[in-house]
Amino acid sequence: MKHSIRKEDNNVFYISLIITFIVVIWGIFDPGGFANVTNSIFEFLVTKFGWFYLLSMFIFVIFAIGIAFSKYGRIKLGSDDSKPEYSNISWFAMLFSAGMGIGLVFWGVAEPLNHFINPQGLEGGSPVAANFAMKTSFFHWGLHPWSNYSILALALAYFQFRKNRPGLVSSVFIPLLGENASKGIIGHSIDVLAVVATVAGVATSLGLGTLQINSGLNYLFGLPTTTIVQIIIITTVTILFMLSAVTGLDRGIKILSNTNLMIAIVLLVLAIILGPTVKIFKSFTSGLGAYLNEFIKKSLEIRPYRSNQWLGDWTIFYWAWWIAWAPFVGTFIARISRGRRIKEFLLGVTVVPSLGSFVWFATFGTLGIDLGPKIAQKAIKTTETAFFVVMNHYPLGNVISFVAVILLCTFFVTSADSATFVLGMMSSNGGLDPTTRRKLIWGIIQSLLALSLMLAGGLKTLQIASIAAAFPFAVVMVIACFSLLKALRNDEFIKKLKNK
Repeated sequence: MKHSIRKEDNNVFYISLIITFIVVIWGIFDPGGFANVTNSIFEFLVTKFGWFYLLSMFIFVIFAIGIAFSKYGRIKLGSDDSKPEYSNISWFAMLFSAGMGIGLVFWGVAEPLNHFINPQGLEGGSPVAANFAMKTSFFHWGLHPWSNYSILALALAYFQFRKNRPGLVSSVFIPLLGENASKGIIGHSIDVLAVVATVAGVATSLGLGTLQINSGLNYLFGLPTTTIVQIIIITTVTILFMLSAVTGLDRGIKILSNTNLMIAIVLLVLAIILGPTVKIFKSFTSGLGAYLNEFIKKSLEIRPYRSNQWLGDWTIFYWAWWIAWAPFVGTFIARISRGRRIKEFLLGVTVVPSLGSFVWFATFGTLGIDLGPKIAQKAIKTTETAFFVVMNHYPLGNVISFVAVILLCTFFVTSADSATFVLGMMSSNGGLDPTTRRKLIWGIIQSLLALSLMLAGGLKTLQIASIAAAFPFAVVMVIACFSLLKALRNDEFIKKLKNK
């Protein structure tokens, strides 16, 4: 038995490594060709299957809400007497750090300002554009991405802790494919795809995080934006998350995530106090109202007879990106959620972090928009520096920027640490505690991938490649909904309810 498990480990592990190295070599030595192929594939997917991305993400939201408030919401992710492993604060801090993290700091100012200056079908820089900017940012970072994560996370947690199956994406399909779902070609293909999508997605975020940290240090201390500085940053962060990975989930990631949450709250409170406080609260209220009012319309809005360029560049790009991240974030959230009831789990993974994102964008988006179109245009010229350009116009702006750089570093370390943990699980037959050696191997690989493609100018290309490669995951996740529903219907707890 031990021999067969080790062999399966190595199948997924080695195939994933080979594919990753092929992508790296191609991206470094033929960046032009790599970019052309990935862009063509992505353009085809956006043009021909944009409707499918929109429909899939809407289904995930409806499914998550429906399951939460159904009789299945009472089922526990584990035995009926199991208790949650982590406190609500630590649990939320970990899932938020893994699920959004660097993205919030990177886009918190930049996205609202982009929509403010270049709104869809509106006059840029106008009050109407400001309202559009807020509700659109809420839409892109609200219930859709978190519902997308929750679907896979719920299915994985249910089969791991309720049914004692391996922590692999392929395990979710046991009700449809039978007990050997994880061992066949289909199961192996799903698990390899999950590993490759995770490596590419995390490497992209690490690269973008490095660029923004470098930009922040340049803005604050005049540190040059050079290759050598970026190598030093990514090497330092790699050493830090390796140390964290070695200490394990309960110490390294948990402590770092709690630290992230505290720093993020400090940053948020500082920004609200020093910024246009009343306008921030008005933006939050107005944005939330517009978000809820237009939720269904925006979820399914695609123009059959006109150009969908804006939609492809923003909404569909985001939906594809969140789906590409689902294997990583879903696996990690599942791992830390043993003992929670399904209703508590789903509301905790969807509603709570969505509200956190709304407050974040209302705060930092308003800080940017309130400075007017001229500053906004200057800020969005370079996405990495948008945050620092805006903060420079407020009292104690340097203090806020410095706190933001620290938060970027801690989010950076936590994301990479969580990813090495998840990659270790995925390539170790779903083992809940992967070996330090395997985590270190993946940690080094994802840092090298980020660094090499950053230097080759291929980060954006890698992001598009990971999104294109993860397209089958949209299909996988829709099927996962049916598989999970079939398993829940046959759950012992539900059978007992029926008998009563």
